[in-house]
Amino acid sequence: MSDSVVAGRTSNEFRSRSEQAPGMAPQRRIQMYTPDFASDPHGTYARMRVEFGALAPVELSPGVPATLVLGYDLARRILNDPDHFPADPREWERDIPPDCPVLAMMRHRRNALRSAGSAHERYRRPTKEAVEEVDLFTLRYMVEEVAITLINDFRTEGAVDLLDRYILPLVFTVLNTMLGVEPDIGARVAAGMAAMFESGEQAAAGERSLMDALQEQVDRKRAAGGDDITARLIAHFHELDDEEVVQQLVTFYGAGIEPMVQLIANALRIMLTDERFAGGVIGGSLVTRDALDVALFEDPPLANYCISYPPAPVLIDDVWLPAHRPVVIGIAAANNDPGVNSGNRDGNRSHLAFSIGPHACPARDAAYLIAETAIDQLLDMFPDIELAVPVSELEWRPGPFHRALTALPVTFPAAPVAFPVPDHRVRSR
Repeated sequence: MSDSVVAGRTSNEFRSRSEQAPGMAPQRRIQMYTPDFASDPHGTYARMRVEFGALAPVELSPGVPATLVLGYDLARRILNDPDHFPADPREWERDIPPDCPVLAMMRHRRNALRSAGSAHERYRRPTKEAVEEVDLFTLRYMVEEVAITLINDFRTEGAVDLLDRYILPLVFTVLNTMLGVEPDIGARVAAGMAAMFESGEQAAAGERSLMDALQEQVDRKRAAGGDDITARLIAHFHELDDEEVVQQLVTFYGAGIEPMVQLIANALRIMLTDERFAGGVIGGSLVTRDALDVALFEDPPLANYCISYPPAPVLIDDVWLPAHRPVVIGIAAANNDPGVNSGNRDGNRSHLAFSIGPHACPARDAAYLIAETAIDQLLDMFPDIELAVPVSELEWRPGPFHRALTALPVTFPAAPVAFPVPDHRVRSR
């Protein structure tokens, strides 16, 4: 272990005390996968603080215990200490049945998200450098083209579910273009990912289908080359093998689709319903970036994630965390920790929605740009757009990790004439 400090203790003191860790007494655990939790997560976080403090015993799915980190400062310490809190789940995974609903989101993969030490460096560097080569000016043009093309498909209808008809297809199309994925493979990826959210054999079949599609993507890029993220991963001097490239692509889809879709949806919900934005969008007192930051603070799309697996019992803030039991950062809870939340967040981007430390998201700038451009294009085309139902009637999907709407229905004045699509040439640097 390193000499890093955990909760004010050096690693030597940490090691000697951890060897004397007592057995963990059974505790009441908060179920994070129920509709009740999805309907009021912030109320649940507040009640957990009162009962448990900054570390709460939770259940991610039936029979899968974990510890949820509710405190902002404690979350930052854990995220910056990969020696005591590594992201490799293999020891935990030994006792998890293959049909466990959360296994696909937590299992070991040969990628930067689910590895530690030298393996993490092997995967992190190619991923980070491949993303950094994306030209953000070109990316903005691409998002504008895709956005207006999609808007033209429903412009005459006067009502639409933005999640289904605009946000999801926009994000998926943009990510496929960034990765250099052709439409036939993209369709198979979409079908496989959708099946993975089901249960049992359907989820397993979906994962196999996804892996087969991404392997074909790697085969094509090895043969033809290109200037896209897949081609850059293959060409990197770390010389990733086929499985490793496939697993990096899995990370791109996992982190780049659902979280981005829900970030855009949650920011739009705020702009259409929150009194803080009343008149601000049109009047100019508030901008889209403000709404994105509010969403990332209050309802980040991955509300609970950044999972680590202590290799030995950890004594932190007078609580023993067992070895190999998942420690989940409550991103939404930590962002809204009353101990650090002053209430004034103008220009404040200290939220943990993109994580920090060695596993911080390398695509933060691209994510902001995609979300901001998608929202601006929609509001430019339909400045009088409104939510079609009271905000209290919007439904949230249950699940321990995401903060995700089931739909975002809106109404708008129909536009009989198609909006002009910008003629930008999409290119990569």
